[in-house]
Amino acid sequence: METIPNNMSAVQLLGHGGVEKLVLNHQVPVPTISASDVLIKVAAAGVNNTDLNTRKAWYSKSYVESAELKNTEAENIAPESEPSATNSSDASWSGEAIQFPRIQGADVCGIVVAVGEQVDKNLLGRRVLIEPCVQEANDEVLASPWYFGSECDGGFAQYTKVAAKHAYPVSSELSDVELASFPCSYSTAENMLTRVNATERDLVLISGASGGVGSAAIQLAKARGAKVIAITSKSKFAEITAIGADVVLDRNDDLAKKLGQNSVDVVIDLVAGEQWPQFLQVLKPFGRYATSGAIAGPIVELDVRTLYLKDLSLFGCTILAKDVFANLIARIEAKQIKPLIANRFALSEIAQAQQEFELKKHIGKLVIDLSLKF
Repeated sequence: METIPNNMSAVQLLGHGGVEKLVLNHQVPVPTISASDVLIKVAAAGVNNTDLNTRKAWYSKSYVESAELKNTEAENIAPESEPSATNSSDASWSGEAIQFPRIQGADVCGIVVAVGEQVDKNLLGRRVLIEPCVQEANDEVLASPWYFGSECDGGFAQYTKVAAKHAYPVSSELSDVELASFPCSYSTAENMLTRVNATERDLVLISGASGGVGSAAIQLAKARGAKVIAITSKSKFAEITAIGADVVLDRNDDLAKKLGQNSVDVVIDLVAGEQWPQFLQVLKPFGRYATSGAIAGPIVELDVRTLYLKDLSLFGCTILAKDVFANLIARIEAKQIKPLIANRFALSEIAQAQQEFELKKHIGKLVIDLSLKF
């Protein structure tokens, strides 16, 4: 049995703002588990969009986004200045205020080192992945789901806790860093494809294809037997083709001209922005559209006539549907999908990791590796 210390090292988010709000603290109390919890020694934790969005208060409806920022995001380059929110009372994934300090990190791979009294002791010593959409905490079923590392502390720390139902054992030859690339991006992509019921009969168009969710969606759509059209920058065409995309388009292409109107069955959109009306143009009648992101801008123009005259179905995807995470674990163990690791960082390098993430020049995941000296 491993000796569990009283204190641990963790990166704490002290408030909304820039990366200066991320502080490494070596005297954070190790989480105390309740009856239905497990304590996990973190091996690796991936970086994702939600970390940045939460830090910046992007989820607040009062978020102020400059024209400069919108343009730089659309061009996948870093903005020179941080945006601000005039009100942080709704600046979390759940639409409520974040409680600071907060330990972020939703993509967690680690080892179970302690279990609550109501938890199966066979979990001790098992390597697990944490389901990031949390529906139970503090021995209670939540009225509204939390996001791991947002409404509760996450994995940018030596130890973290979660309800046992959200800790999934995984049997795989993959490394901790590779496994940590899966939970958030791949479950998000799997959830979107599940919601639209993507099958081998579908032609699926995926925006933001070089990001964590986009590249995951390519693999997961191909695992279903679907044909994939991916949208990315020209510099990434070869890499996206290698992942499995059948056709790759430039993000500045006119989709209706390239594909033709009424040409695709499913759109998996992570971008939104000015291009958004084109997604509905290229959808076939009874087509299905799903979104879980808006990196090019959350405000879009909708012609409602297109929506109802084509009998389209639009899905907003945040809360994981039943069995999505279990299905993801099964796909990992069956080697139907592969990890895409762009870079790894020490815990003390969290600011650099988030800054590199924001540049959007990578394909796949950036991961905090707890085996690296910090």
